Amino acid sequence: MVVSRPMRPAIQTPVNIGLTAEEGARAINRRLSVAPMMDWTDRHCRFLHRLYAPHALLYTEMVTAAALVRGDAPRLLEFDPAEQPVALQLGGADPTELAAAARLGAAAGYAEINLNCGCPSDRVQSGAFGACLMLDPQRVADGVRALRAAVSVPVTVKCRIGVDAEDGYEFFRRFAATVIEAGAAALIVHARAAWLKGLSPKENREVPPLKYDYVDRLKAEFPAVPIVLNGGITSVEQANAAVARGLDGVMIGRAAYHRPAFLAELERALLDPHFRVPAPAAVIERMVEYARHPRRHGVRLHAVTRHMHGVVSGCDGARAWRRFLSEMACRPDAPPETLYAAAPILARAMAA
Repeated sequence: MVVSRPMRPAIQTPVNIGLTAEEGARAINRRLSVAPMMDWTDRHCRFLHRLYAPHALLYTEMVTAAALVRGDAPRLLEFDPAEQPVALQLGGADPTELAAAARLGAAAGYAEINLNCGCPSDRVQSGAFGACLMLDPQRVADGVRALRAAVSVPVTVKCRIGVDAEDGYEFFRRFAATVIEAGAAALIVHARAAWLKGLSPKENREVPPLKYDYVDRLKAEFPAVPIVLNGGITSVEQANAAVARGLDGVMIGRAAYHRPAFLAELERALLDPHFRVPAPAAVIERMVEYARHPRRHGVRLHAVTRHMHGVVSGCDGARAWRRFLSEMACRPDAPPETLYAAAPILARAMAA
């Protein structure tokens, strides 16, 4: 059976196309950002998210400084200009290595360099960075200073509110004050402590209690420093409340990944009241166009479509759409135009 190609629906084009690192930094609006998520927020995922949130700040997966300095930096740093503004998150603890990696990132065009002080995974702990760095704020400060000396784009820190038994407000405040004094341009705070022993990374995102009041208190003490709230935000109402309390923005993680339309709702609520949630068919059209290019470099369609399961989340046809991606788009020889065969599924979703 031949499936006709759907009419191309209109979709608002991202405004931050083709920017240099410095121009991207000037375009940063911290009201809305998408969290760095390992194995998820690669360049294909970020291109998809940009369709739903033209003004959001997007983050890479964490990339270790050692991997950039000693490995295949061009491959690790590749991104589409339409993703701008996009920030590079680095993992590492050695100031010299961090600085070298940051220079590579800035030269590649990233609009911000972010230092990971929040990941609790065993692999990150074995490298003596991530959340365990919060126990050594001076070392983090040294890293921030080295990063700032290496690049002209903003240097920021993503952290937790504490680590293991060190979960009181004063510990969090001392850490924050130290890295702010070192020159961190902004703090992105996951409002949970990291429990380094006994919890998996998934449990660390869910079990330690959220303490938004810590982040609110910090903002009150450092009103001139941009502070972004991360953790547990799953509704527009929660995001609006955070901004109304004086915080500079919200960072969304898995809620955006599993239902990217949530990003569009936040774009409209926090940044552009005239923005419309893009129709699934419009998103598919843009993703087909996008997939044609990486395919020329040997990237299989599945590498792109594995991030698209949530495109029709909550709509009629969502299960059929996921099955279609799992069965059709996963074929090794599937061309980007394979997605057009899902036109009936998308029609049901748009009619719902």
